[in-house]
Amino acid sequence: MSLATLADFLNPVNLAVISDDEGYRDTQLGKHVTVYETIFPDITHADLIIVGCEEYRGSGKFTVEEGSADAIRKKFYSLYHWHKDVSVADIGNIKKGESLQDSYAAIKTVVKELIEAGKRVVIIGGSHDITLAQYNAYVEQQKIIEAVCVDAKIDLDMDSALPADKFLMEMLTGEPNFIKHYTHIGFQSYYVHPQMLETIDKLRFDCWRVGKVKEAIEEIEPAIRNASLFSFDISAIQHAHAPANYLTPNGFNGEEACTLMQYAGMSTNPCSIGIYNFLHEQDENNLTTIQIAHMLWYVMDGIHKGKKESSVEQRDNFNEVTLAFAEFDTVFLQSKKTGRWWMQTHDGKMLACSKGDYYIASQNEIPERWMRYAERN
Repeated sequence: MSLATLADFLNPVNLAVISDDEGYRDTQLGKHVTVYETIFPDITHADLIIVGCEEYRGSGKFTVEEGSADAIRKKFYSLYHWHKDVSVADIGNIKKGESLQDSYAAIKTVVKELIEAGKRVVIIGGSHDITLAQYNAYVEQQKIIEAVCVDAKIDLDMDSALPADKFLMEMLTGEPNFIKHYTHIGFQSYYVHPQMLETIDKLRFDCWRVGKVKEAIEEIEPAIRNASLFSFDISAIQHAHAPANYLTPNGFNGEEACTLMQYAGMSTNPCSIGIYNFLHEQDENNLTTIQIAHMLWYVMDGIHKGKKESSVEQRDNFNEVTLAFAEFDTVFLQSKKTGRWWMQTHDGKMLACSKGDYYIASQNEIPERWMRYAERN
């Protein structure tokens, strides 16, 4: 399938709906995004592809007023264009299928074609179960990946009839399985059964409580760096910063959500990113819409910063330190360009890590990140 035939699965963007009468200034993103309006655009040189989704049946919402993705576009296009080396294309909204499974198939096809072309794609809108269709794009390629979800809950509720409440079960335990590692970020303990955390720990997957992340958000960057799939449920953001989040008043603030998206933009892989569970009709004063627009801007910022990074094989661009801890000799690398860290594992591979891991190792202790990798491998 050629990229141009993706238009069969997409509805073009209606710029008349999202732009103001006076149009966009040269300094705004709306003047610089390549948009599928009538003819599918050439996205060969695009660093970031935006695609909208209006599929919410997986969360039990069958009568949803469409327009959530366009609302985000309107706010995003109005932001100032700072990253001239980052090219963005908006290819419209995925056509809603006759059934939920039809929509899943369309999303899977679009994401698969884009990531096969080496593109970083952001899905805006849809319920959180769309993550499963996002994952199936990799299954179709038989590509083993690392996945990250940001969510106040852990969607493993097998007592629920709704796919949005239990999609992680199929994603994490389905056969054949292509999840090399899974990290859950921002769960809120009172929404998660303790035994669920025990089960995830037995699988050697990682779960980060929201408070732990807020204490040292930079510690979560290495987990996101290697991810090919990144899924963000806006229920992870405090209601005050995202009023369309109807689940909880607690969670990440707006700046922290933007930081996590920046990390996703800096990922070393051409990855797919989903921002889910946003319904414009539930928003207040467009605050959630603006928040998501800012998150998209920070994905661009992450791509801009990531372009400066060198491969770990280019050792001249890294500070290199050899340490011994617990009878292991390990090499730590720090990028001279971005300041990010890597450490050598027991099998000789270079694992994304944090400055905190380096400090722990320098005290002759085994970093937990190193230990958990060794347990999985």
